[in-house]
Amino acid sequence: MEEKKSLDILRHSAAHIMAAAVRELFPGTKVAIGPSIEDGFYYDFDRAEPFTIDDLVKIEEKMKDIIKENYPFVCSSMPKDAAIKEFQEKGEKYKAEIVSQIEGGKVNIYKSGNFTDLCRGPHIGSTGELKYFKLLSVAGAYWRGDSSREQLQRIYGTAFLTKKDLEDYLNKIEEAQKRDHRKLGKDLDLFSVNDAVGGGLVLWHPKGALLRDIIESYWKKFNLENGYELLFTPHIASEELFKISGHLQTYCENMYAPMEIEGKPYRVKPMNCPMHLMIYKTKLHSYRELPIRYAELGTVYRFEKSGVLHGLLRVRGFTQDDGHVIVAPEQLEEEMLRVFNMAVDCLKTFGFSEYKIYLATRPEKKYVGKVEDWQKAQNSIENALKKTGYEYELDEGGGAFYGPKIDIKIKDALCRLWQCSTIQFDFNLPERFDITYVDSTGKKTRPYMIHRALMGSLERFIGVLLEHYDGALPLWISPVQVAIININEEQQEYCNELLQKLKKNGIRVIFDGRNEKIGHKIRENAMQKIPYMAVVGNKEKDTGSVAVRARGNKDLGVMTVDNFISLIKENDASRVCSL
Repeated sequence: MEEKKSLDILRHSAAHIMAAAVRELFPGTKVAIGPSIEDGFYYDFDRAEPFTIDDLVKIEEKMKDIIKENYPFVCSSMPKDAAIKEFQEKGEKYKAEIVSQIEGGKVNIYKSGNFTDLCRGPHIGSTGELKYFKLLSVAGAYWRGDSSREQLQRIYGTAFLTKKDLEDYLNKIEEAQKRDHRKLGKDLDLFSVNDAVGGGLVLWHPKGALLRDIIESYWKKFNLENGYELLFTPHIASEELFKISGHLQTYCENMYAPMEIEGKPYRVKPMNCPMHLMIYKTKLHSYRELPIRYAELGTVYRFEKSGVLHGLLRVRGFTQDDGHVIVAPEQLEEEMLRVFNMAVDCLKTFGFSEYKIYLATRPEKKYVGKVEDWQKAQNSIENALKKTGYEYELDEGGGAFYGPKIDIKIKDALCRLWQCSTIQFDFNLPERFDITYVDSTGKKTRPYMIHRALMGSLERFIGVLLEHYDGALPLWISPVQVAIININEEQQEYCNELLQKLKKNGIRVIFDGRNEKIGHKIRENAMQKIPYMAVVGNKEKDTGSVAVRARGNKDLGVMTVDNFISLIKENDASRVCSL
């Protein structure tokens, strides 16, 4: 905890030093805000000309000059009115705006060398204490995150307490760039995004569609085995439905404009839950039926600004592995535990075994329901978490306005955390849709509701899988499991027979019968990260065998076709996450 605090102070100070360097190199540039963030820092600038990669190199060199001067960070207090006037006179309109919105009569000003900045602090003692840093990239950013406001330029950087920590982080960035799922998606011919179709709308190619189908088939079987009933609901609905749910009032900026059908407004759905509740309401339910568990691979559409769209990780149309559970109040703890264990089992199946788990509690201001009901729900959820044996952290005030939740973040091969599974309690929708069940006394009673997603969305989860495995997906979800490669045309007929035999055994296989040199074909199929290659020459043809190469340039030798099929089936069934 103390190291994190020290890092935050160091990185925030680095942002100030970077801003000072920018101001010296590019006079007239206006500064906005420059906080520390999880892996580094940034500062937003208002400058007519765009910053280039060469500019980042110059800024780094100027930062080193400022560090060498070892200017102390000096804090002073100033009346708000005087601070506003001073920043306005300097043309620093963003700082003046920030000051005007600060409560109280005074503000803190920090000075280091020739640079003065509005800041609550704290900072390192002097600029010379910053030793290990790197500027990383430039991106666009709207002032206050408002697309109607000024477009600024954001320079990202990072800083660490030791040289090794910085080098390790930069190596991780380099590896992450190699594993970028957008590059892998193109190289492996899985998916594409085309401006002619629309930003954030994914086109799944044959191999990508097959990958999705494999995951979807697993998901359906897994949910049925765990007591869920599968649903299908439309992509559009009457706007009235989203008025009832409250999405139209609270989520409208993320919804697409209405379309008129027979004089009535309709919307493409941003959520599946309202339709699930309408299914629940089609008949009367008894306490004996609860919990009722619904699941749907429901495709939803949400407006995301073009600047935040990112391959499969941030899209406008995506398929949620959605689930909703209707429970009696006394069933909440047991069901939350059940859903949590289900989520962990699902993640383990895909090879994820390290998690950070959070219990997000009631927001301080905007929430629905009574405080005492929130406390009861939070206690039930916390009791369930304690029974799991996993460590968890409290995310104070991080719950949704409609209830507390459990968030599970998975750690990938590069030790990055990804938000996937979420289990959310809901006070709001059961009330809005007036859903009930008949309890043991014959009285109509309000149930509780749980929203849950095991993977989050298929798009995002596949993006995470591709980066985690660097495209070398486990055998059981690889869209192509085997590539048959012949040496010349003499083995063509045998290879076609082998192709059909593997297909009949449920193996996903292709035959590369191109008239190319064998080495070339092996290299190309290896680049496709196919788990196995079955190489066939005259010797293999004559003996009814195959020479097997496993991914990673592993030579498994010659084996009979039946033994090869058994090998694949055993590894496929075990769902091992590496060869």
